[in-house]
Amino acid sequence: MGFSSVAENDKEMNSYIISAKNLVVLKDNLKKMGVKPSHELTIIDSVAVELTAEQLAQLKEKQTIKVTTNHKVKLSGIGGRQRQWQPKSVVTEQVDATYVHNTGNFGGGVTIGFLDTGLEQLPGLSSDLYGQDKAWGTYDAINDIVSNYGKEESGHGTHVASIAVNSDYDSNGQIYGVAPNAAHVGIKAFDAEGKATYADVIRGIGWALQVKEQINLRVLNMSFSGPVRSNYWDDPLNKAVMKAWQAGIVVVASAGNSGPDPMTIGVPGNVPYIITVGAMTDDYTAFNYSDDKVASFSGAGPTAEGFVKPDVIAPGGHISGLMAFDSKIAADHPEFHDGGRYFEMSGTSQAAAVVSGVVALLLTDNPALTPDQVKCKLLASSYSANNEDGSNRYSVFQQGAGLVSAYYAIESQANNCANSNLDIAKDLNDEEHYSGPSNINEDGSFYVEGLGQEYVWDVNDSSFVGDAMLWRTSLEHYDAWQDTATTDGMLWRTGFETDAMLWRTGFGTDGMLWRTGFGIDGMLWRTSFEASSMAPISVNNWVDPQ
Repeated sequence: MGFSSVAENDKEMNSYIISAKNLVVLKDNLKKMGVKPSHELTIIDSVAVELTAEQLAQLKEKQTIKVTTNHKVKLSGIGGRQRQWQPKSVVTEQVDATYVHNTGNFGGGVTIGFLDTGLEQLPGLSSDLYGQDKAWGTYDAINDIVSNYGKEESGHGTHVASIAVNSDYDSNGQIYGVAPNAAHVGIKAFDAEGKATYADVIRGIGWALQVKEQINLRVLNMSFSGPVRSNYWDDPLNKAVMKAWQAGIVVVASAGNSGPDPMTIGVPGNVPYIITVGAMTDDYTAFNYSDDKVASFSGAGPTAEGFVKPDVIAPGGHISGLMAFDSKIAADHPEFHDGGRYFEMSGTSQAAAVVSGVVALLLTDNPALTPDQVKCKLLASSYSANNEDGSNRYSVFQQGAGLVSAYYAIESQANNCANSNLDIAKDLNDEEHYSGPSNINEDGSFYVEGLGQEYVWDVNDSSFVGDAMLWRTSLEHYDAWQDTATTDGMLWRTGFETDAMLWRTGFGTDGMLWRTGFGIDGMLWRTSFEASSMAPISVNNWVDPQ
Protein backbone atom coordinates (compact mmCIF):
# COMPACT_ATOMS: atom_id res chain seq x y z
CA MET A 1 0.00 0.00 0.00
CA GLY A 2 1.31 3.45 -0.87
CA PHE A 3 1.62 6.30 1.59
CA SER A 4 1.08 9.28 -0.69
CA SER A 5 -0.99 10.99 2.00
CA VAL A 6 1.98 11.24 4.39
CA ALA A 7 2.91 14.90 4.71
CA GLU A 8 6.12 16.18 3.20
CA ASN A 9 6.78 17.92 6.46
CA ASP A 10 8.05 15.23 8.84
CA LYS A 11 6.68 17.20 11.81
CA GLU A 12 3.07 17.38 10.58
CA MET A 13 0.69 15.06 12.44
CA ASN A 14 -1.59 12.69 10.55
CA SER A 15 -4.11 10.17 11.86
CA TYR A 16 -3.56 6.51 10.99
CA ILE A 17 -5.10 3.15 11.73
CA ILE A 18 -2.25 0.77 12.48
CA SER A 19 -2.55 -2.98 12.84
CA ALA A 20 -0.01 -5.58 13.86
CA LYS A 21 0.05 -9.30 14.56
CA ASN A 22 0.89 -8.51 18.17
CA LEU A 23 -1.24 -5.62 19.42
CA VAL A 24 0.41 -5.64 22.85
CA VAL A 25 3.84 -5.08 21.31
CA LEU A 26 2.42 -2.32 19.11
CA LYS A 27 0.95 -0.49 22.09
CA ASP A 28 4.20 -0.92 24.01
CA ASN A 29 6.24 0.52 21.13
CA LEU A 30 3.94 3.51 20.90
CA LYS A 31 4.20 4.03 24.65
CA LYS A 32 8.01 4.01 24.44
CA MET A 33 7.74 6.67 21.74
CA GLY A 34 5.59 8.78 24.06
CA VAL A 35 2.52 8.42 21.82
CA LYS A 36 -0.99 7.64 23.06
CA PRO A 37 -3.54 6.12 20.62
CA SER A 38 -6.83 8.00 20.23
CA HIS A 39 -8.75 4.72 19.72
CA GLU A 40 -8.00 1.15 20.67
CA LEU A 41 -9.71 -0.90 17.95
CA THR A 42 -9.38 -4.40 19.35
CA ILE A 43 -12.07 -5.70 16.98
CA ILE A 44 -9.48 -5.53 14.17
CA ASP A 45 -6.29 -5.72 16.31
CA SER A 46 -5.51 -2.10 15.59
CA VAL A 47 -5.14 1.34 17.10
CA ALA A 48 -5.89 4.79 15.74
CA VAL A 49 -3.05 7.17 16.43
CA GLU A 50 -1.66 10.52 15.30
CA LEU A 51 1.96 10.36 14.16
CA THR A 52 4.41 12.44 12.22
CA ALA A 53 6.06 10.91 9.17
CA GLU A 54 9.23 10.57 11.22
CA GLN A 55 7.43 8.72 14.03
CA LEU A 56 5.73 6.43 11.53
CA ALA A 57 9.09 5.54 10.04
CA GLN A 58 10.47 4.81 13.52
CA LEU A 59 7.55 2.54 14.31
CA LYS A 60 8.07 0.58 11.09
CA GLU A 61 11.64 -0.07 12.15
CA LYS A 62 10.45 -1.57 15.43
CA GLN A 63 7.92 -4.09 14.05
CA THR A 64 5.96 -5.14 10.98
CA ILE A 65 2.77 -3.08 10.77
CA LYS A 66 -0.02 -2.37 8.32
CA VAL A 67 -0.88 1.31 7.99
CA THR A 68 -4.06 2.92 6.66
CA THR A 69 -5.01 6.58 6.70
CA ASN A 70 -7.80 7.21 9.21
CA HIS A 71 -10.15 8.22 6.39
CA LYS A 72 -13.17 10.40 6.81
CA VAL A 73 -16.62 8.94 6.14
CA LYS A 74 -20.05 10.39 5.39
CA LEU A 75 -23.71 9.32 5.37
CA SER A 76 -26.16 8.62 2.53
CA GLY A 77 -29.05 11.10 2.70
CA ILE A 78 -30.94 12.82 -0.09
CA GLY A 79 -33.75 15.36 -0.37
CA GLY A 80 -37.27 14.73 -1.52
CA ARG A 81 -39.72 17.09 -3.17
CA GLN A 82 -42.03 19.40 -1.29
CA ARG A 83 -45.29 17.75 -0.21
CA GLN A 84 -48.36 18.31 1.87
CA TRP A 85 -48.55 17.80 5.63
CA GLN A 86 -49.38 14.39 7.09
CA PRO A 87 -47.52 11.89 4.90
CA LYS A 88 -49.08 8.56 4.10
CA SER A 89 -47.39 5.31 5.07
CA VAL A 90 -46.62 3.36 1.89
CA VAL A 91 -43.32 1.54 2.46
CA THR A 92 -44.73 -1.23 4.64
CA GLU A 93 -47.13 -2.28 1.91
CA GLN A 94 -44.53 -1.92 -0.87
CA VAL A 95 -42.30 -4.52 0.78
CA ASP A 96 -45.15 -6.78 1.99
CA ALA A 97 -44.54 -5.96 5.66
CA THR A 98 -48.25 -5.27 6.11
CA TYR A 99 -49.00 -8.95 5.49
CA VAL A 100 -46.46 -9.87 8.16
CA HIS A 101 -48.00 -7.39 10.60
CA ASN A 102 -51.36 -9.06 10.05
CA THR A 103 -49.90 -12.27 11.51
CA GLY A 104 -48.94 -10.42 14.72
CA ASN A 105 -45.25 -10.10 13.87
CA PHE A 106 -44.03 -6.52 14.40
CA GLY A 107 -40.34 -7.23 14.92
CA GLY A 108 -40.49 -7.55 18.70
CA GLY A 109 -37.60 -9.12 20.59
CA VAL A 110 -34.95 -7.90 18.15
CA THR A 111 -32.68 -4.87 18.55
CA ILE A 112 -31.42 -2.91 15.55
CA GLY A 113 -28.30 -0.80 15.92
CA PHE A 114 -28.11 2.35 13.80
CA LEU A 115 -24.51 3.36 13.19
CA ASP A 116 -25.21 6.94 12.24
CA THR A 117 -25.50 10.50 13.60
CA GLY A 118 -27.38 9.52 16.75
CA LEU A 119 -31.08 9.23 17.59
CA GLU A 120 -33.63 11.78 18.77
CA GLN A 121 -36.19 10.06 21.02
CA LEU A 122 -39.29 11.35 19.28
CA PRO A 123 -42.70 9.72 19.76
CA GLY A 124 -42.77 6.62 17.63
CA LEU A 125 -39.16 5.82 18.51
CA SER A 126 -39.34 5.84 22.29
CA SER A 127 -42.03 3.15 22.66
CA ASP A 128 -43.56 0.29 20.68
CA LEU A 129 -47.16 -0.32 19.61
CA TYR A 130 -48.05 -1.45 23.14
CA GLY A 131 -46.48 1.51 24.91
CA GLN A 132 -43.41 -0.46 26.03
CA ASP A 133 -40.03 1.29 26.07
CA LYS A 134 -37.94 0.10 23.12
CA ALA A 135 -35.01 2.56 23.17
CA TRP A 136 -31.64 1.40 24.49
CA GLY A 137 -30.18 4.90 24.30
CA THR A 138 -27.08 5.98 22.42
CA TYR A 139 -23.42 5.07 22.43
CA ASP A 140 -21.33 8.06 21.39
CA ALA A 141 -18.38 6.45 19.60
CA ILE A 142 -16.79 9.85 19.04
CA ASN A 143 -16.43 10.54 22.77
CA ASP A 144 -16.73 6.91 24.01
CA ILE A 145 -19.79 7.66 26.18
CA VAL A 146 -23.04 5.76 26.75
CA SER A 147 -26.21 7.71 27.55
CA ASN A 148 -29.89 6.91 27.91
CA TYR A 149 -30.79 9.96 25.89
CA GLY A 150 -28.57 11.41 23.20
CA LYS A 151 -29.19 14.69 21.38
CA GLU A 152 -28.84 14.43 17.62
CA GLU A 153 -27.82 17.51 15.67
CA SER A 154 -27.99 16.16 12.10
CA GLY A 155 -31.38 14.46 11.74
CA HIS A 156 -30.10 11.72 9.44
CA GLY A 157 -29.88 9.00 12.09
CA THR A 158 -33.37 9.71 13.42
CA HIS A 159 -34.86 9.65 9.94
CA VAL A 160 -33.20 6.37 9.03
CA ALA A 161 -34.17 4.69 12.31
CA SER A 162 -37.80 5.79 12.01
CA ILE A 163 -38.19 4.08 8.63
CA ALA A 164 -37.34 0.77 10.30
CA VAL A 165 -38.94 1.06 13.75
CA ASN A 166 -41.42 3.96 13.91
CA SER A 167 -44.56 2.86 15.78
CA ASP A 168 -46.64 5.87 14.72
CA TYR A 169 -49.77 5.54 12.55
CA ASP A 170 -50.74 7.72 9.61
CA SER A 171 -54.21 9.25 9.21
CA ASN A 172 -55.46 6.02 7.63
CA GLY A 173 -54.33 3.89 10.56
CA GLN A 174 -51.35 2.47 8.67
CA ILE A 175 -48.15 1.86 10.65
CA TYR A 176 -45.11 3.78 9.44
CA GLY A 177 -42.30 1.48 10.59
CA VAL A 178 -41.42 -1.81 8.91
CA ALA A 179 -40.69 -3.36 12.33
CA PRO A 180 -42.44 -1.03 14.80
CA ASN A 181 -41.87 -3.22 17.87
CA ALA A 182 -38.16 -3.76 17.26
CA ALA A 183 -35.91 -2.19 19.88
CA HIS A 184 -33.16 0.14 18.76
CA VAL A 185 -29.89 1.61 19.88
CA GLY A 186 -28.10 4.60 18.42
CA ILE A 187 -24.38 4.30 17.74
CA LYS A 188 -23.22 7.84 17.08
CA ALA A 189 -20.08 7.96 14.95
CA PHE A 190 -21.05 10.83 12.60
CA ASP A 191 -21.18 14.52 13.46
CA ALA A 192 -23.81 17.14 12.61
CA GLU A 193 -22.35 17.41 9.10
CA GLY A 194 -22.73 13.66 8.58
CA LYS A 195 -18.99 13.03 8.60
CA ALA A 196 -16.86 10.61 10.58
CA THR A 197 -13.47 9.00 10.77
CA TYR A 198 -12.77 5.32 10.22
CA ALA A 199 -11.64 5.03 13.84
CA ASP A 200 -14.93 6.31 15.27
CA VAL A 201 -16.99 4.01 13.02
CA ILE A 202 -14.84 1.00 13.89
CA ARG A 203 -15.08 1.81 17.60
CA GLY A 204 -18.86 1.91 17.18
CA ILE A 205 -18.85 -1.54 15.59
CA GLY A 206 -16.63 -2.85 18.37
CA TRP A 207 -19.08 -1.56 20.99
CA ALA A 208 -21.96 -3.26 19.16
CA LEU A 209 -20.15 -6.59 19.48
CA GLN A 210 -19.56 -6.00 23.19
CA VAL A 211 -23.26 -5.44 23.98
CA LYS A 212 -24.94 -7.66 21.38
CA GLU A 213 -25.84 -10.43 23.86
CA GLN A 214 -26.94 -7.99 26.55
CA ILE A 215 -29.45 -6.15 24.36
CA ASN A 216 -30.00 -8.85 21.70
CA LEU A 217 -28.51 -6.67 18.98
CA ARG A 218 -29.14 -8.79 15.87
CA VAL A 219 -29.09 -6.16 13.09
CA LEU A 220 -26.63 -3.35 12.37
CA ASN A 221 -27.74 -0.67 9.89
CA MET A 222 -25.01 1.24 8.06
CA SER A 223 -26.49 4.02 5.94
CA PHE A 224 -23.21 5.51 4.80
CA SER A 225 -20.53 4.94 2.22
CA GLY A 226 -17.04 5.93 1.28
CA PRO A 227 -14.80 5.44 -1.75
CA VAL A 228 -13.15 2.09 -2.35
CA ARG A 229 -9.44 2.52 -1.70
CA SER A 230 -8.28 -1.10 -1.57
CA ASN A 231 -9.45 -4.67 -1.91
CA TYR A 232 -12.34 -5.29 0.46
CA TRP A 233 -10.21 -7.44 2.78
CA ASP A 234 -7.53 -4.75 3.24
CA ASP A 235 -9.90 -2.00 4.34
CA PRO A 236 -9.94 -1.74 8.17
CA LEU A 237 -13.58 -0.60 8.29
CA ASN A 238 -14.57 -3.57 6.15
CA LYS A 239 -12.65 -5.89 8.45
CA ALA A 240 -14.68 -4.66 11.40
CA VAL A 241 -17.88 -5.17 9.39
CA MET A 242 -16.81 -8.73 8.60
CA LYS A 243 -16.12 -9.34 12.30
CA ALA A 244 -19.66 -8.25 13.13
CA TRP A 245 -21.12 -10.59 10.49
CA GLN A 246 -18.95 -13.43 11.75
CA ALA A 247 -20.21 -12.78 15.30
CA GLY A 248 -23.83 -13.27 14.22
CA ILE A 249 -24.95 -9.70 13.54
CA VAL A 250 -26.80 -9.15 10.26
CA VAL A 251 -25.12 -6.13 8.68
CA VAL A 252 -27.22 -4.09 6.26
CA ALA A 253 -25.38 -1.40 4.29
CA SER A 254 -26.39 1.15 1.68
CA ALA A 255 -25.06 0.82 -1.86
CA GLY A 256 -24.23 4.53 -1.90
CA ASN A 257 -25.65 7.35 -4.01
CA SER A 258 -23.00 7.51 -6.74
CA GLY A 259 -25.02 5.69 -9.41
CA PRO A 260 -26.09 5.01 -12.07
CA ASP A 261 -22.63 4.17 -13.42
CA PRO A 262 -21.22 0.67 -12.90
CA MET A 263 -18.69 -0.04 -10.17
CA THR A 264 -20.06 2.69 -7.88
CA ILE A 265 -20.69 0.56 -4.78
CA GLY A 266 -18.89 2.15 -1.84
CA VAL A 267 -17.37 0.99 1.44
CA PRO A 268 -18.68 -0.99 3.34
CA GLY A 269 -21.26 -2.07 0.75
CA ASN A 270 -18.48 -3.75 -1.24
CA VAL A 271 -18.05 -6.43 1.45
CA PRO A 272 -19.31 -9.61 -0.26
CA TYR A 273 -20.73 -11.22 2.90
CA ILE A 274 -23.17 -8.52 4.00
CA ILE A 275 -26.53 -7.34 2.62
CA THR A 276 -25.98 -4.33 0.37
CA VAL A 277 -29.09 -2.35 -0.56
CA GLY A 278 -29.85 -0.21 -3.58
CA ALA A 279 -32.85 2.08 -3.98
CA MET A 280 -35.97 1.98 -6.13
CA THR A 281 -38.64 4.63 -6.52
CA ASP A 282 -42.37 4.40 -7.16
CA ASP A 283 -42.26 7.61 -9.23
CA TYR A 284 -44.79 9.16 -6.81
CA THR A 285 -47.48 6.62 -7.66
CA ALA A 286 -47.32 4.50 -4.53
CA PHE A 287 -49.37 1.49 -5.61
CA ASN A 288 -49.06 1.68 -9.39
CA TYR A 289 -46.15 -0.70 -9.76
CA SER A 290 -45.87 -0.47 -13.55
CA ASP A 291 -43.86 2.77 -13.40
CA ASP A 292 -41.50 1.73 -10.59
CA LYS A 293 -37.81 1.97 -11.39
CA VAL A 294 -34.35 1.72 -9.92
CA ALA A 295 -33.38 5.17 -8.68
CA SER A 296 -30.76 6.75 -10.91
CA PHE A 297 -28.58 7.68 -7.91
CA SER A 298 -28.46 4.10 -6.61
CA GLY A 299 -24.93 2.65 -6.57
CA ALA A 300 -24.35 -0.19 -9.03
CA GLY A 301 -21.96 -3.13 -9.25
CA PRO A 302 -19.95 -5.10 -9.84
CA THR A 303 -17.42 -4.57 -7.06
CA ALA A 304 -13.73 -4.29 -7.82
CA GLU A 305 -13.34 -7.98 -7.00
CA GLY A 306 -16.14 -8.97 -9.37
CA PHE A 307 -18.98 -9.58 -6.92
CA VAL A 308 -22.57 -8.80 -7.87
CA LYS A 309 -23.90 -5.89 -5.82
CA PRO A 310 -26.31 -4.59 -4.64
CA ASP A 311 -27.89 -7.72 -3.19
CA VAL A 312 -31.43 -6.33 -3.12
CA ILE A 313 -33.25 -3.03 -3.61
CA ALA A 314 -35.87 -1.32 -1.45
CA PRO A 315 -37.91 1.90 -1.51
CA GLY A 316 -35.64 4.92 -1.27
CA GLY A 317 -36.93 7.46 -3.78
CA HIS A 318 -38.76 9.86 -1.42
CA ILE A 319 -39.38 8.44 2.02
CA SER A 320 -41.13 10.20 4.90
CA GLY A 321 -39.56 9.73 8.31
CA LEU A 322 -39.25 11.39 11.70
CA MET A 323 -36.96 14.37 12.13
CA ALA A 324 -36.86 17.12 14.73
CA PHE A 325 -37.61 20.56 13.28
CA ASP A 326 -34.37 21.98 14.71
CA SER A 327 -32.13 19.30 13.18
CA LYS A 328 -29.50 20.59 10.78
CA ILE A 329 -30.96 18.84 7.74
CA ALA A 330 -34.45 20.18 8.47
CA ALA A 331 -33.07 23.68 9.00
CA ASP A 332 -31.09 23.52 5.76
CA HIS A 333 -34.03 22.15 3.74
CA PRO A 334 -37.23 23.39 5.41
CA GLU A 335 -39.25 22.86 2.23
CA PHE A 336 -39.07 19.09 2.82
CA HIS A 337 -40.32 19.29 6.42
CA ASP A 338 -44.04 19.13 7.16
CA GLY A 339 -43.85 21.63 10.02
CA GLY A 340 -44.42 18.87 12.53
CA ARG A 341 -42.21 15.81 12.95
CA TYR A 342 -41.92 14.38 9.42
CA PHE A 343 -39.32 15.03 6.76
CA GLU A 344 -38.96 13.59 3.27
CA MET A 345 -35.58 12.24 2.15
CA SER A 346 -34.30 10.04 -0.63
CA GLY A 347 -31.34 7.72 -0.87
CA THR A 348 -29.89 4.30 -0.35
CA SER A 349 -29.67 5.28 3.34
CA GLN A 350 -33.44 5.06 3.49
CA ALA A 351 -33.53 1.85 1.43
CA ALA A 352 -31.07 0.19 3.81
CA ALA A 353 -33.30 1.08 6.76
CA VAL A 354 -36.27 -0.59 5.06
CA VAL A 355 -34.28 -3.81 4.73
CA SER A 356 -33.07 -3.62 8.35
CA GLY A 357 -36.72 -3.57 9.37
CA VAL A 358 -37.47 -6.55 7.13
CA VAL A 359 -34.56 -8.45 8.68
CA ALA A 360 -35.98 -7.77 12.15
CA LEU A 361 -39.29 -9.34 11.05
CA LEU A 362 -37.43 -12.43 9.80
CA LEU A 363 -35.53 -12.78 13.07
CA THR A 364 -38.70 -12.34 15.13
CA ASP A 365 -40.28 -15.14 13.12
CA ASN A 366 -37.20 -17.37 13.47
CA PRO A 367 -34.55 -16.17 15.97
CA ALA A 368 -32.29 -19.12 15.09
CA LEU A 369 -31.47 -17.76 11.63
CA THR A 370 -27.81 -16.96 11.00
CA PRO A 371 -26.77 -13.89 8.99
CA ASP A 372 -26.00 -16.10 5.97
CA GLN A 373 -29.45 -17.70 6.20
CA VAL A 374 -31.15 -14.31 6.46
CA LYS A 375 -29.31 -13.13 3.36
CA CYS A 376 -30.23 -16.31 1.49
CA LYS A 377 -33.93 -15.90 2.22
CA LEU A 378 -33.93 -12.27 1.15
CA LEU A 379 -32.19 -13.08 -2.14
CA ALA A 380 -34.33 -16.09 -2.93
CA SER A 381 -37.65 -14.30 -2.39
CA SER A 382 -37.21 -10.82 -3.85
CA TYR A 383 -39.28 -9.42 -6.72
CA SER A 384 -37.20 -9.24 -9.88
CA ALA A 385 -37.99 -6.29 -12.16
CA ASN A 386 -38.98 -7.79 -15.50
CA ASN A 387 -40.27 -6.68 -18.87
CA GLU A 388 -43.58 -8.02 -20.12
CA ASP A 389 -41.75 -10.68 -22.14
CA GLY A 390 -40.11 -12.01 -18.95
CA SER A 391 -36.66 -10.58 -19.58
CA ASN A 392 -34.89 -8.61 -16.84
CA ARG A 393 -35.74 -4.91 -16.85
CA TYR A 394 -32.55 -4.16 -14.94
CA SER A 395 -29.33 -6.10 -14.66
CA VAL A 396 -28.33 -7.86 -11.45
CA PHE A 397 -25.64 -5.17 -11.11
CA GLN A 398 -28.44 -2.61 -10.70
CA GLN A 399 -31.20 -4.47 -8.85
CA GLY A 400 -29.45 -7.50 -7.37
CA ALA A 401 -32.10 -10.12 -6.70
CA GLY A 402 -34.77 -7.41 -6.88
CA LEU A 403 -37.24 -5.64 -4.58
CA VAL A 404 -37.21 -7.15 -1.10
CA SER A 405 -40.35 -8.86 0.23
CA ALA A 406 -40.83 -9.37 3.96
CA TYR A 407 -43.68 -11.84 3.50
CA TYR A 408 -42.01 -14.05 0.92
CA ALA A 409 -38.68 -13.96 2.76
CA ILE A 410 -40.38 -15.40 5.85
CA GLU A 411 -42.20 -18.00 3.73
CA SER A 412 -39.04 -18.97 1.83
CA GLN A 413 -37.63 -22.44 2.40
CA ALA A 414 -34.32 -21.51 0.77
CA ASN A 415 -31.23 -22.24 2.81
CA ASN A 416 -27.46 -22.16 2.34
CA CYS A 417 -27.72 -20.12 -0.88
CA ALA A 418 -25.59 -17.18 0.27
CA ASN A 419 -21.88 -17.03 1.08
CA SER A 420 -21.50 -20.82 1.10
CA ASN A 421 -18.36 -20.63 -1.06
CA LEU A 422 -16.82 -18.01 1.20
CA ASP A 423 -14.91 -18.70 4.41
CA ILE A 424 -15.03 -15.55 6.51
CA ALA A 425 -12.58 -16.88 9.10
CA LYS A 426 -9.93 -17.60 6.47
CA ASP A 427 -10.66 -14.26 4.82
CA LEU A 428 -10.14 -12.34 8.05
CA ASN A 429 -7.01 -14.34 8.81
CA ASP A 430 -5.53 -13.52 5.37
CA GLU A 431 -5.46 -17.21 4.45
CA GLU A 432 -7.85 -16.86 1.52
CA HIS A 433 -9.49 -13.97 -0.30
CA TYR A 434 -12.23 -14.16 -2.86
CA SER A 435 -13.47 -12.78 -6.14
CA GLY A 436 -16.87 -13.01 -7.76
CA PRO A 437 -18.20 -14.16 -11.13
CA SER A 438 -18.49 -10.78 -12.88
CA ASN A 439 -16.61 -9.87 -16.02
CA ILE A 440 -16.68 -7.39 -18.89
CA ASN A 441 -16.95 -8.15 -22.61
CA GLU A 442 -15.59 -6.50 -25.74
CA ASP A 443 -18.53 -4.08 -25.86
CA GLY A 444 -17.86 -2.83 -22.36
CA SER A 445 -20.90 -4.67 -21.04
CA PHE A 446 -20.76 -6.46 -17.71
CA TYR A 447 -21.92 -10.04 -17.38
CA VAL A 448 -21.85 -13.01 -15.02
CA GLU A 449 -19.50 -15.83 -15.98
CA GLY A 450 -21.24 -19.03 -17.06
CA LEU A 451 -24.74 -17.57 -17.21
CA GLY A 452 -26.98 -16.49 -20.06
CA GLN A 453 -27.67 -13.32 -21.99
CA GLU A 454 -30.14 -12.14 -19.34
CA TYR A 455 -27.19 -11.52 -17.02
CA VAL A 456 -25.45 -9.11 -19.41
CA TRP A 457 -25.67 -5.41 -18.59
CA ASP A 458 -25.37 -3.22 -21.66
CA VAL A 459 -24.18 -0.07 -19.94
CA ASN A 460 -25.02 2.02 -23.01
CA ASP A 461 -28.71 1.11 -22.84
CA SER A 462 -30.34 3.46 -20.35
CA SER A 463 -33.86 3.20 -21.76
CA PHE A 464 -36.84 2.75 -19.48
CA VAL A 465 -40.39 2.12 -20.65
CA GLY A 466 -42.68 3.11 -17.80
CA ASP A 467 -45.73 1.08 -18.74
CA ALA A 468 -44.18 -2.33 -19.17
CA MET A 469 -42.82 -3.16 -15.72
CA LEU A 470 -43.62 -6.38 -13.90
CA TRP A 471 -42.43 -7.40 -10.45
CA ARG A 472 -42.06 -11.17 -10.38
CA THR A 473 -41.17 -13.39 -7.44
CA SER A 474 -40.93 -17.12 -6.75
CA LEU A 475 -40.08 -18.98 -3.59
CA GLU A 476 -38.23 -21.47 -5.78
CA HIS A 477 -36.21 -18.75 -7.49
CA TYR A 478 -32.46 -19.09 -7.28
CA ASP A 479 -29.65 -17.69 -9.41
CA ALA A 480 -26.10 -19.04 -9.48
CA TRP A 481 -24.54 -15.56 -9.14
CA GLN A 482 -25.86 -15.36 -5.60
CA ASP A 483 -23.44 -18.01 -4.41
CA THR A 484 -20.43 -17.94 -6.74
CA ALA A 485 -16.94 -17.09 -5.59
CA THR A 486 -13.40 -18.22 -6.23
CA THR A 487 -9.98 -17.86 -4.66
CA ASP A 488 -8.21 -17.86 -8.03
CA GLY A 489 -8.08 -14.08 -8.35
CA MET A 490 -10.15 -11.75 -10.50
CA LEU A 491 -9.45 -11.57 -14.20
CA TRP A 492 -10.97 -8.67 -16.10
CA ARG A 493 -11.05 -10.07 -19.62
CA THR A 494 -9.95 -7.60 -22.30
CA GLY A 495 -8.26 -9.63 -25.05
CA PHE A 496 -11.04 -9.87 -27.64
CA GLU A 497 -9.06 -10.07 -30.88
CA THR A 498 -7.80 -6.60 -29.96
CA ASP A 499 -4.52 -5.12 -28.86
CA ALA A 500 -5.71 -5.16 -25.28
CA MET A 501 -3.73 -6.72 -22.48
CA LEU A 502 -5.09 -8.92 -19.74
CA TRP A 503 -5.04 -7.16 -16.40
CA ARG A 504 -5.15 -9.26 -13.28
CA THR A 505 -6.21 -7.63 -10.07
CA GLY A 506 -3.27 -9.26 -8.36
CA PHE A 507 -4.40 -10.10 -4.84
CA GLY A 508 -0.87 -9.51 -3.64
CA THR A 509 -0.42 -6.11 -5.28
CA ASP A 510 -1.04 -2.56 -4.14
CA GLY A 511 -3.97 -1.77 -6.39
CA MET A 512 -6.16 -2.88 -9.24
CA LEU A 513 -6.12 -1.95 -12.88
CA TRP A 514 -9.03 -1.71 -15.26
CA ARG A 515 -8.89 -1.18 -18.97
CA THR A 516 -9.53 2.45 -19.90
CA GLY A 517 -11.91 1.72 -22.78
CA PHE A 518 -13.10 -0.75 -25.38
CA GLY A 519 -13.37 1.73 -28.20
CA ILE A 520 -16.53 3.07 -26.59
CA ASP A 521 -16.81 6.82 -26.36
CA GLY A 522 -17.12 8.16 -22.84
CA MET A 523 -16.23 4.94 -21.01
CA LEU A 524 -13.38 5.51 -18.60
CA TRP A 525 -12.38 3.09 -15.90
CA ARG A 526 -10.41 3.96 -12.82
CA THR A 527 -6.89 2.60 -12.97
CA SER A 528 -5.92 2.77 -9.32
CA PHE A 529 -7.54 2.70 -5.91
CA GLU A 530 -5.39 5.68 -5.00
CA ALA A 531 -7.39 7.90 -7.37
CA SER A 532 -9.97 8.56 -4.66
CA SER A 533 -7.73 8.36 -1.62
CA MET A 534 -8.67 11.81 -0.35
CA ALA A 535 -12.45 11.44 -0.65
CA PRO A 536 -14.34 11.42 2.66
CA ILE A 537 -16.57 8.74 4.13
CA SER A 538 -19.91 10.12 5.25
CA VAL A 539 -23.64 9.72 5.15
CA ASN A 540 -24.67 9.28 1.53
CA ASN A 541 -24.72 12.48 -0.49
CA TRP A 542 -27.85 14.55 -1.04
CA VAL A 543 -29.45 13.89 -4.46
CA ASP A 544 -32.46 15.04 -6.43
CA PRO A 545 -35.76 13.37 -5.51
CA GLN A 546 -37.22 10.63 -7.67
